[in-house]
Amino acid sequence: MTDKTRHILSLSGGKDSTALAIFMRDKVPDMEYVFCDTGQELRETYQYLDQVEAYLGKKIHRLNSQASFDHWLTVFGGYLPSARMRWCTKMLKLRPFEEFVGETPVVSYIGIRADEDRTGYISHRDNITTVYPFKDAGIGYEGVIQILQDSGIGMPPYMQWGRTHSGCYFCFFQKKIEWVRLLETYPEDFDRAQAYEKEGAEPGETFTWIQDMPLRELRKPERIARIKQEHADRTERSRQTRDNKRLVEVFGGIVEDSEPAACLICQL
Repeated sequence: MTDKTRHILSLSGGKDSTALAIFMRDKVPDMEYVFCDTGQELRETYQYLDQVEAYLGKKIHRLNSQASFDHWLTVFGGYLPSARMRWCTKMLKLRPFEEFVGETPVVSYIGIRADEDRTGYISHRDNITTVYPFKDAGIGYEGVIQILQDSGIGMPPYMQWGRTHSGCYFCFFQKKIEWVRLLETYPEDFDRAQAYEKEGAEPGETFTWIQDMPLRELRKPERIARIKQEHADRTERSRQTRDNKRLVEVFGGIVEDSEPAACLICQL
């Protein structure tokens, strides 16, 4: 006798996976919802997940890695995770998810939209079948926003202060303007992120979240002013070149990258 197939939807605290959970709530009654908690997530992410859990009426399993971020940082010799070496995703997101899945057949629901052409940093184990309900249903960006609005859940609250994606407060995929906003909104988190950086005299001794720019440099007033101006200029150029402004841009002043490079399990 074969094991019963499990249905699992992994939430990141982002808008797309949240909208997918809402979309699938009544379609798959035995859906299991999970969140891989690094312990370093944005504080609004935890609040948002509590709200989503109440709406779904089912428990969101908080999966914790057997070891903390600091443990793995030591294992990797103080080498901060980066786009080239995403050990944080592997050790703190994918490994706990795969341990939760085990060896039974699983259908994994991923919130990639119909208007996206990208794959992601997700599990590819043989017993996991990945499906994309938004693609199958033809639901794009505007559809996701509509689902969130109609449910009363709304957009993730961290977007109110300018963070565009979920993930750890020190995520290396943040834009410079997002680091500035973190500094202005949660200076204690910025200080904690800066404390992780190391600068040495020899090659291989320097580890910073932003390539070639330690956070001590980014926090200088003249640097902050330059980053804000460059962001304002890019945003205005983007608005001028788009014929149809997305609803969230009109009302929220947010311009989202069409293909963010971030890990899907972290930031969908």
